[in-house]
Formats: sequence, structure tokens, C-alpha cells
Amino acid sequence: MDRPVTDLPEPDQPPPLESPPAGPVATGTQTTLTAPTEAPSLMPAAGAGRMKRRPRLLAASLAIVAVLAGSALFISGYTLGREALLEPGTPAGADGQFQAFWDTYHTITDRYAGAPVSQDTLVEGAIKGMIGSLHDPYSEYLTADQYRQNLQGISGQFEGIGADLATSDTTGSAGCEKLSAACRLVVTKPLVGSPAERAGLLPGDIVLSVDGASVDGLSADDARSKIRGPKGSVVTLVVERGNGAPTIFRITRDLVQTPEVTTRTLAGGRVGYIKLSSFSDVAADQVVDALRADHIADRNLLILDLRGNPGGYVTAARKVASQFIYSGVLFWEEDAKGTLIPTESLGDGVATDPAVRVVVLIDHGSASASEIVAGALQDRGRATLIGETSYGKGTVQQWQELTGNGGAFKLTVARWLTPNGHSIHQKGLTPDITVTLPSPAPAGTDPVLDRAVDVLTGTSDSTGWQAAA
Repeated sequence: MDRPVTDLPEPDQPPPLESPPAGPVATGTQTTLTAPTEAPSLMPAAGAGRMKRRPRLLAASLAIVAVLAGSALFISGYTLGREALLEPGTPAGADGQFQAFWDTYHTITDRYAGAPVSQDTLVEGAIKGMIGSLHDPYSEYLTADQYRQNLQGISGQFEGIGADLATSDTTGSAGCEKLSAACRLVVTKPLVGSPAERAGLLPGDIVLSVDGASVDGLSADDARSKIRGPKGSVVTLVVERGNGAPTIFRITRDLVQTPEVTTRTLAGGRVGYIKLSSFSDVAADQVVDALRADHIADRNLLILDLRGNPGGYVTAARKVASQFIYSGVLFWEEDAKGTLIPTESLGDGVATDPAVRVVVLIDHGSASASEIVAGALQDRGRATLIGETSYGKGTVQQWQELTGNGGAFKLTVARWLTPNGHSIHQKGLTPDITVTLPSPAPAGTDPVLDRAVDVLTGTSDSTGWQAAA
């Protein structure tokens, strides 16, 4: 699961991360190129596996459900596990299988006559090779710097251009592996007030190259790492937009703080609106505060906007879903052996009264933790989903710190299911009311939000275009 979900127990708190100082948002420039570039009930069905209660927390575990908030590649569902307490060396009884590996390693270290190569480089390459052999776009080795950047992104702060990115194949399906002409790196949205937004990047833009080098052959994480960089440095992107000629964007990186929660009232104060852009534990607390304010104001019509939300901590997803569902299963995790582990409501929700009517807004950028929350509220009958089919990230990755080099790897260890036992992986959640957006949408209109207000009140706040359900 962007935390995307995990099969490991949730932590009481994520590791503390420093808050970034406020800073100015940098701007960028763009130039058009003259030539194009190629480039079933709450119980799952019988036979799905045995069920057990979630074990108690391991102190070093950190569950995250995200599609890289901030950097925002769709990576949903990680867990940060303790370092493996295993004896190093060849596993007992596997000498024959590993002989070729050790022969290769020793031959390189003893006889390679090219440029000097360090043991660290060889070990890193071996780890990358093992994980790469899985051909899983969500399992990958991370260098120490990449690992730090991933944690920063999920915390809501990072140094870069401030654009959410995702991989997409030629059919529009998300989650392809290596970037190529058939697997594109797509801007899902520039963050509000970010260098990317100031430079003019738009949702749907395809990144072809970074600083003069094609992104083809890179993984999503590698491409993201090249786009990120120290505050004040400049990155040059070549971007394809629609059928037009590729465009050059020169963007000055900055410290980007992702705004996680925004609130307002609609329909003359009758409807409470909460926009959640990522799932940190701080953001979950802010959602609770917003719901309490709505409760005090006797607002029983609520909209939770998860559009473009790539995920975050699984603890935050659980807390948000628990605000609307008093008890019972919020989601299931199924490990490689078919063992089913339920995650249940915390039982302390502010808006669990059935008299409180809820609409959840989703789109193709709603992934991972967003899908956990939306799926729970849909299956449990607590909300009407409106918008577009969600991203479809239904597997769980575990982040494993590595001793010695400061890096880590993430590995798919489970898949998550909705309360009724449905897998949304590579399918997404289907909204109860589908709103088909016009292209281009009239400026200043939000037909999805209009539809939500109409469903709750029979009226709309805007006179803009209204989509048919």
C-alpha cells in the first residue's frame, strides 16, 4: 500500500522530522522547442486465508501509505521495519545456488582491471539486481539520499520543484516500471505556490528529460531524485504537453512545504468542506479539529476532498477513517501466505453519527491511503463517492533499513483489501456518482464539487458547468 497499507503493526508516532523554515517560492522560465522529441460482508470470501488480529507494535516499525507525497511518485503502502536480525553469509543449505554469486564477486574484486570499484558499489549493485529481478515497480533499492528524500516527502516537506509525479503507460494505466516511450513520467499536479506551479507546469505534462538527459531507462525514484535538489539550484526539464512541441522549463528549486489540510464552508454555511492533500499524523489531527469545528457549528453535511492525494502514514489513514466509522474493520491486509489481518476503527470518531451525511471526492490522483479511507467509507455505507475512478494502488511495501550504508529497500510484502474484501489494485475505486470532466474545464468551475454540494443539499454553490452523474 503510498502507505499507500502495510501488514506490519502501526507505530504510535512516526519519527520526528524538523519543520522547514518559511521561504519564498522560486519562479521558473519556459522556452518552446522547434522539433518534437520521441520519446462480501466485512469478512473476505472463504478461502482467502486465515484471519488473525494485528500484533502489537514493534518499536522500530513505521507504517506509511503513500504514493510519494511531495515528490509524489505513486509508491503507496510502505512500512519502515527494524533492521533484519539475521546472520550474514550464505543461507544454510544454499551453497550451490550462491556459488556463482560468490565466484563473480571474488573474481571482480581480485581481477577486474578497469576503474577501481569499491565493495560498497558491488554490494549496492547486487541488491539492486536482486530487487530488479522481481520486475515490481513498487519494490526498489534506495540509496541513503533517496531514502532521506522519501521520508521528507511523506512528512510534507522537501527541496525540489513541488510537482506530484506518476508513471503511466500508453493505455493510461498507472504504475509501469522503467521509463520509456511506453512508460511516461507524468505531472499529476503542481503543488499550490510551488516552483513548478510558478514555472507553468500543468497536470498531464510528460517529463522527457532532466538537465539534458533523457529519463528513459530510469526508475520513477531515480527520475524524481534527479528532479529534486538543493534549494536555490536550477533544474532544466523538457516537457511534452498534448500534441504541441516539447517545451523547456528552467525551474529554481526551493524548500517546498505541502499544504495538507484546507477547510471552508459551502452552501451558505450548511456544508463543511475539508481538503486533505496528504496523510501525515499532523494532517490527521487537523482533520479531527476541522470536524470538531463542524460539529460545534451543527453542520451535518460534510465533504472530504481526497482528489490528487497520493497517500501518507497508515496511522493517519486509520485515524481519518475512524472519524466517520465508529467500530469494525476499516481494511484488511493479506500477506504472501494468505493470512488476513484486520485494521479496525479506533472508536473515537467525531462524525460517526449516521445523521452526519458525508461525500468523498476522488479522482485518478487519489491513491493508497486515500483509497483506504474512501474504500472504507464506501463499503461501510458512510459516504457517497463522487468523481473519477481512483488510482488503484492496492499493494503493501515494507521499507527495510540496511546496516552500514544508510540506504534501504522497499519490498512488496502484502496487498490490502477494502472492508468487504475487495482488491482495488490496478483497478481503483469506482465512485458511486461519476462526474466526467469537460476538456478543458471552464476556468473557475469545479463540477465535481458542484455535484457533491447538489447531492447533499439539492443546490450548488457555483453556476459553472454541471456534469451528469
